[in-house]
Amino acid sequence: MNSKDINENLVEFNYSINERDREKKNGCKGSAVWFTGPSASGKSTIANELEILLFNKGYPVVILDGDNVRKGLCSDLDFSLNSRTENVRRVAEVAKIIKNSGFIVLCCLVSPLIEQRKLARSIIEKNFIECYVKTPLDKCMERDPKGFYKKARNNQILDFTGVNSIYEESLNSEIVVQTELVDERKAAAKIYKLMKEKFLIF
Repeated sequence: MNSKDINENLVEFNYSINERDREKKNGCKGSAVWFTGPSASGKSTIANELEILLFNKGYPVVILDGDNVRKGLCSDLDFSLNSRTENVRRVAEVAKIIKNSGFIVLCCLVSPLIEQRKLARSIIEKNFIECYVKTPLDKCMERDPKGFYKKARNNQILDFTGVNSIYEESLNSEIVVQTELVDERKAAAKIYKLMKEKFLIF
C-alpha cells in the first residue's frame, strides 16, 4: 500500500477542545517563530531570550532546536540539501502539531534554502513568523562556538553552510534581526513586539 492509499484511509478525529478554547485559556494564539540564519548567527541565543520573556509572562512556549532535533527525530539524516529539506519538513510537521495545541513554538534551524523556508511556512500555515537572524558570515566564523566552521574548513564536516554549502539570504521574512546592531535581549523584545502587533499574544 502506497502513501496515497494510506492517506485516503485516514480520518482526522475532531476533539472537543478547540482552537478558541485554547486561546482563551492561554492568552495567546498557537503560533510559530521560525529562526533562520547560518550556524553561529545567534538563532538559539535569541530564541532562548524570547522563550524566557514569553514564559515569564505566562505564555505556553517551547523551542525546537536544530541540533537537539538531529539527536533524535532526525538522527538518520545527513547534511546534504535533500536531507536538510527532510529535516525542515519533519520539524515543521512537529511544530504544526505543537502550534495547533495552543503553544508558541520557536524553531531554530539554519534552513539554508528559500524553498525550505517556503516549505515550513506552507506546512505550519497561519500564525507563522519567519525571523532572519542576519549576521555576517565572517562574524559567524569568528564566533564558531561549536568549532563547526573550523572542522568544515578542514574537511571534517561536509555540506556545511557557509563553507562548502550555500545559504540563500532570506527575502520574505516578517522580521530581520541584525546581531551587530542589537543584542539578544533587544532582539527578543523586537520579536515580542511584533507578536503583539499581529495579535498572536494578548
